[in-house]
Amino acid sequence: MPELPEVETVKRTLKERLTGLTIRGADIFLPKIIQTPSPGEFCRLVVGKKILDVGRRGKYLLLSLSRGLVLVVHLRMTGQLVYTAPGAPRPKHTHLVFYLSNAHQLRYTDTRQFGRFWLVPAEKLQAVRGLKDLGVEPLSGEFTVDFLKKELKKRRTRLKPLLLNQAFISGLGNIYADEALHRAGLHPARQANTLTTAEAEALFRAIREVLEEGIASRGTSVRDYVDGTGQAGSFQEKLRVYGKRGQPCPRCGLPVARLRLGGRSAYFCPGCQK
Repeated sequence: MPELPEVETVKRTLKERLTGLTIRGADIFLPKIIQTPSPGEFCRLVVGKKILDVGRRGKYLLLSLSRGLVLVVHLRMTGQLVYTAPGAPRPKHTHLVFYLSNAHQLRYTDTRQFGRFWLVPAEKLQAVRGLKDLGVEPLSGEFTVDFLKKELKKRRTRLKPLLLNQAFISGLGNIYADEALHRAGLHPARQANTLTTAEAEALFRAIREVLEEGIASRGTSVRDYVDGTGQAGSFQEKLRVYGKRGQPCPRCGLPVARLRLGGRSAYFCPGCQK
């Protein structure tokens, strides 16, 4: 699933290309991806609207349209939202196409068909499932060392599941949680409220660093992810533990291990993350 760096990269690439354009038409080939309103009403309302801005909240894309509407997109596992030149071959799993005023298209493709779209008035944005419950943005000024220390002390859950909880910190997923925990030298099964002050500070720095590096590398392309122009990211070349089971840890040389926590895999170094 695209995580914060991937969605932020899609946001930036689309913002540069879409802002100021008008949606001239829309074709929906898989109605179930439209959550609200009905597919027919969705097309009726979106046509003629100008794209004013492209934003992000957690793993959600937010396209602000004229007349006070917001197009909310969650890519889920394999969704791709790509700005495409006219005449380009349409991929097999294309489920939605927006026709733009400059003759280009904005296409949504999704092999697994889990992605979802909402078109809502801006004042009802928090009614979108999942948005209202999102936690702090980890690259915002609200995410501070003191915030993290205070919140960790309240939590008896294990670190990896906690970092994946979008109501705690929004945008983190499997890749960047594993990478942050390795950088901080913390075991993914460690109970959150047992961290020392120094360990909490190390985790804070690691979260910020790995997300910033992920964005600078335009995201991690280990499977389906591409940015808003169809280009892959490069952070997969810098991964230290995620998906590296059996390979040597770049810090100590011991083989990277994997365990299951809350039904999800966690990659870690048994030497560096005791």
